[in-house]
Amino acid sequence: MRKRIVAGNWKMHMGFRDGAALAREILEGIGKRGGDPVCEVVLMPPFVTLPAVMEVIAGSAVACGAQDLFYEESGAYTGEISGGMLAELGVRYVLAGHSERRHVMGEGNELVARKLAAALSSGLTPVLCVGELLEERESGRAEEVVLDQLRSALGSLDSGECSKAVIAYEPVWAIGTGRTATPRDASAMHRIIRDALRDLHGEEISEKAAILYGGSVKPQNAADLFAAPDVDGVLVGGASLAADSFLGIIYP
Repeated sequence: MRKRIVAGNWKMHMGFRDGAALAREILEGIGKRGGDPVCEVVLMPPFVTLPAVMEVIAGSAVACGAQDLFYEESGAYTGEISGGMLAELGVRYVLAGHSERRHVMGEGNELVARKLAAALSSGLTPVLCVGELLEERESGRAEEVVLDQLRSALGSLDSGECSKAVIAYEPVWAIGTGRTATPRDASAMHRIIRDALRDLHGEEISEKAAILYGGSVKPQNAADLFAAPDVDGVLVGGASLAADSFLGIIYP
């Protein structure tokens, strides 16, 4: 049975006061439902908010993740944060290759691969994000683009390293647009990803890998997405910024 994950990416929202308050509200909501959820809940606040959120969730079943990291452990890299710094805080997960990093900040496959390797070497669980633009989907290149991103990041890893990574499929055209891939669309791409993992690292790695869907996930569509074959959880953006909507995804 693969682990189900619900991760909330707060992006550039929530300073340390608001972030702590939101984390507390989410914990209280989980408590009111009578115990830990069946999925693993991960909160991904901005770097400056991480310590405040981690103080709130300490001792709970909720995990903390970061939105990015640099590929070097230390050095003259102004403004960057290393995997070791995140691990020292107690962070467990970190995003690598989120579409906004790729398409707004211009990060290419090679850089994403280096960040993924840095996360693994720091003992973090990387969440590798892959996904196509609208024009790539409409031109019939969605599978080609996703597989290129996947193979570039995972191709140089050994099976043990690959087994520690989580994959998130996030069609770029569905992020923050209100458009959502149907459960059938998501399931089809997740199966393509799982087949590629089998080709790269074998059946066992493929079947154990958690593959999340990200792209305008809301309480209204969470249950259908969870029910789709090969969808092992969700990476949530805007709906993770309010406790009620996030809890509605954790408990669809």
